Amino acid sequence: MRRILLILTLLAAAACDTTEGLDTTSSGPTGPTSASPGFPVTVTAGNGEVTIEQRPVRIVSLAPTLTEVLFAIGAGDQVVAVDELSNYPEDAPRTDLSGFEPNLEAVAALDPDLVVVSDDFNDIVSALTAVGIPVIHQPAAASLDDTYAQIEQLGAATGNPEAAAGLVASMASEIDDLSGSVEERADPLTYYHELDGSLFTVTSETFIGEIYGLAGLENIADAAEGADTLYPQLSAEYIIESDPDLIFLADTQCCGESAETVAARPGWDQITAVSSGAVFALDDDIASRWGPRVVDLLETIVAATAELGEGG
Repeated sequence: MRRILLILTLLAAAACDTTEGLDTTSSGPTGPTSASPGFPVTVTAGNGEVTIEQRPVRIVSLAPTLTEVLFAIGAGDQVVAVDELSNYPEDAPRTDLSGFEPNLEAVAALDPDLVVVSDDFNDIVSALTAVGIPVIHQPAAASLDDTYAQIEQLGAATGNPEAAAGLVASMASEIDDLSGSVEERADPLTYYHELDGSLFTVTSETFIGEIYGLAGLENIADAAEGADTLYPQLSAEYIIESDPDLIFLADTQCCGESAETVAARPGWDQITAVSSGAVFALDDDIASRWGPRVVDLLETIVAATAELGEGG
């Protein structure tokens, strides 16, 4: 239960506080007259305008997705600590810091010159700001465009704008290629994406739903009662009646769900996805983070649809 509450808290943030229109431009002197070329930099994040006076060399990340972004844009050697859930990449300096229950004293003790967060639990943003520590709040992305904007913003804030732009271009190209490889079907395949065993899911209006849409799939949750919440909780009866062609499990590592456990649920053996062997285990982390590995998520989904053969 605690896990799904945390997931829904993160996802709800995406619905009400997107990163649309992020400002990644810099201001102030550059070149030989600046202590750090290209700095100071001012970006407009979820917490408003943030100015970084010099290239940060002691970054603390309290968000697994942002940790992945920092390392992907070449800022890994600037990161001195990451939260307890930042398990990728493996060489990230993982600590017992919590992003869900952040402690100002513990973070400040690391003497950071930049902190990045995806949530403002415990009012950590204002607390850090009050003691003079620059903090960038990037809430959960609501779209791929949000992801691209966040990557470019962190590139500007850390002094790695070219690497960030290159990563965005590479991601966009790979995603276009994957989406373009999907076999067009007269009748789109339907799917159910499971967040946890209590049957919370996503609609097509979410970031995750957008990824599935790029694979040409139709979401059974869109027609469900209560789907206007973006992350509805479905009933087993509704899922069985909707009879999805594919089921994707984003609760395999946390909760031990698998094709076998799904098939053992009462009545689920009637579902086409179950009877045809189209229940696919996702990496929980990749399926819940909106950073560079969304490409891997789309690749997994596209490969799953290809396993079902050519469309009619």
